[in-house]
Parts: sequence; structure tokens; C-alpha cells
Amino acid sequence: MTSRPSRTTAPLAIALVVVAGALTMQQPAHAAANRVRLGNTTDMARTSWNGPAFTMNGAGGIVAASMSRAIEDIRGGTGSIDVVVLAGSAPTSGSATPECDTIMGLTGVNSCTTWTLTAAADGNNSQVNTDVRNAEFVYFAGGDQCKYTAWKGTSLEASVESVVAKGGGSGGGSAGHHINSPIVYDACNGSVTSAEALANPYDRYISFTTGMFQWANYGGVVNDSHFVTRDRMGRTMAFLARAVKDGLAPGGAAWGVGVEEGGGSLFLDRDGMATQYGKDAYVVLADHQPEQAVDRKPLSYSGFKIWRLAPGSTFDFKNRPSCGYYLRSVTNGVADGNLYSGTPVTNCGSQGGGASLAESEPNDTRDAADDATALATPGSVTGTMKSASDRDYFKISLAAGQTLITNCAIPAQYDADAYLLDASGSTLVRSVNGGAGADESLTFTRTASGTGTYYLDLEAYSGSGTAVYTCTLTKS
Repeated sequence: MTSRPSRTTAPLAIALVVVAGALTMQQPAHAAANRVRLGNTTDMARTSWNGPAFTMNGAGGIVAASMSRAIEDIRGGTGSIDVVVLAGSAPTSGSATPECDTIMGLTGVNSCTTWTLTAAADGNNSQVNTDVRNAEFVYFAGGDQCKYTAWKGTSLEASVESVVAKGGGSGGGSAGHHINSPIVYDACNGSVTSAEALANPYDRYISFTTGMFQWANYGGVVNDSHFVTRDRMGRTMAFLARAVKDGLAPGGAAWGVGVEEGGGSLFLDRDGMATQYGKDAYVVLADHQPEQAVDRKPLSYSGFKIWRLAPGSTFDFKNRPSCGYYLRSVTNGVADGNLYSGTPVTNCGSQGGGASLAESEPNDTRDAADDATALATPGSVTGTMKSASDRDYFKISLAAGQTLITNCAIPAQYDADAYLLDASGSTLVRSVNGGAGADESLTFTRTASGTGTYYLDLEAYSGSGTAVYTCTLTKS
């Protein structure tokens, strides 16, 4: 039998119930998952796709050049694809769909759907999973990778994996770059600096999530973003030493992939070949046990192998090289100087260095064009818009049936447009995206027999400067 409350405790009990009820009512409810779709309302239907393809970006935004390459690879030159952008929070200003705004301006896109998911349970949202499974590319926006790792084991993890398995792709920037590596620095305990990580590789801010996405040819990798600007080489070194010491990487070797912000993007094709776009990236290898990696003691590790990938350079993740790297070490928490450049111990051609051709002025006409006909593929041409009327020409050759994909990363100092001309100077295709810093992309297939001569023409539309543009040329 339950006793009645005394005359003195009854009002207090009632008051507590009222206060508790008021507090419950005031608790903010979980925001519903939010969906915004741009483009066609009906998904593409096709039995097979030509990927997978991946984009790993140093900052949160879309890099048009690498994204265009991914779209082209996945659709194989025909049809169009559906893209889903996954975000852990809504943008604080501007458009509600910044990634899709860019994606919808690219060739070969049928639709782009942005999902803002604010809870781990959203990973089991049926409409989210339907959209993802019907898409051909999933892009993880910048933000907080800890929110993304919370989707491990949900239906959403399997849905993203199904997109890649059918020949689609995945990618992301900043936090979205982190989540696409098999060893994820999840930042669930907070963000760590290089100085903190080198002083203690077991700092409480260092935590990892493993066993989520395992993309082919990308095993044993820890991704990092905003790499040079935020000086993150040191913390990547600590991550790799931890991965080796704690057995997180297969075969006792851990690989770091650090991509710079400001347009940096590492594109990975279905054969494991990576091409760098826009800004530098770094591949860092720890292939032996650290001399010292214990809690509350500084890191010591001799001989990290580092490949610097300039725009246009390539790196074979399927057949990882044993050449082309420079060496740097950490002793009692102090890293060697000049971490971001060095002379390779051995040279292995374009592997890790890339094939590139810099403009030589004057090259303002087809007759004065810089000759890029012998440039290896993928390769790159570079230059600047030295004046508001500057034009740069590069000579290119294509065989019968060969497709040329040109992706130009344009710096923020000026607006430049790209044209592909035939031997007589007639325009075949053009890319004239508006605004300073807007990237340009061209795709053209030679249908005539034999080999033909073509010209890539970069023209200043507005502004000028000394910042270098990079156009990556891929023939297939």
C-alpha cells in the first residue's frame, strides 16, 4: 500500500513535479532532418556506372575541377548523375545549399539533394537512405567529422557503400575529407594542434574511429585537411605513429594524406591512381615502429617518408611507390625544419612529381603556343593572367576516339575563361563561368580519324595578377 504524503511534503512534491514538467517543456527538440533538392525531381535510372571515383578536398567547398572529373568518370561520357550532399549542420549564412549550387553548374548532373542531419538517429531515416541509394555520388560537407562517425553502423553507412559499389563515388571537404579515410581522426574529444600532438601523441584530444568506410586501394590512410595553412604536418605524423603503434593500420604501415585548402583536391580513380588539383597535397608514410610513442611523453620517430603532390601530379595508391619521397624525423617532440618541401631521396619520374608545363610568354597566339603535345597524361599546364587582356595558348594533340578532359583551377585574383580551338582557330567547346576564382572545365572527344591538333586558350575576362592558374589535362 502506498502511503499518502504528509501535509508538509505534499506541496513540495507537487512543486517539484511542476518544475520538472516546465523544464521538460523547455528542452529544445531535435531538429528534423532537412531536405532540399535542386534539378530534376526524378532520379536517373541506369544499370551500370563507370566508377568508383573519389574527391578528397582540403576545405569544405566543392572543387569544380576534380568534381567534374569524378562526374565524367562515373557517367563515362554519357547520361547524367544524381548527387547527394550530407551535412551535419546548416550553413550559418548565405545559401542553404552551397555545395549543390556549385554542382548544378557542372556538366552531367541530373539533380543535387542536400540533407542536413543533426543526430545519429538520422542515419536510419528512410528517405535519406532512399535518396543516397538512388544517387551516384555522395559528398560529405565540411563541419564536424564526429557527427559523421556517429553514423557508423546505421543504414546510412551501408547506403553510401552501395553507391561506391555500383560504380558511383564519394567525397568531401574538411570534415568530409576526414570521414573518407579508413582511419578517421574523429575530433570527438576536441581538435588537436601539431604542437600538442608531437608533445604527447596520446593527448586526450586525439581519438580515432575505424571500420567505417574502406575504399578500394585506400587502405591504411589517415586523412587531414587545411594542411599547410594550419600547419598540420606535425599532428599527421603523430596520428601515423599512433596508428602503427596501436595496430590500426594493416601490415605495420600507416599513410597520411594531407590536402591544402583554397582549392586543393585529391582525385582518386577506380584504378587507385590519384591526381592532385588546385593546391598541394602530401602523402606521408610511417613504415616502422616509433622510437617513442607513449602517453605524456613527446614523440620520437625517425624517417617519415613524404611525397609532395603539386597540382597535376599523380600518386598510385594501388601500387604504392618506393621512390620520390623526402625524409623528415621527430626527436623528443621536435620536428625537423622545412616539413613541407625537400629533395627526394630517389627520383621515380612523374610519380609524386607530376608532368607539368609552365607557360613561356609571349604565347598570346596559336603560332606562339606553348607545345604540350608531349605532355604525359594526366599532366598540367600553368600560367598567369598578367594583364586584363592576356591570352595563353597551349598546343595539344588528340588521336581518333580520344577524349580530353581539361579542368582549370583559377586563382581568386582574376576571372579567366577557357576555350578549346581546332587547328584553324574555331571554338569547339568553351567554359565561361563568371566571377574571380571560378574554375573552368572542358570535355571534348575527337571523332575524326588520325591525330588532330588543338589549342587550349586561356583568356583574361576581368582582373589580372601573379597568382598561378593550373589546368589539368587528362586524355582517355
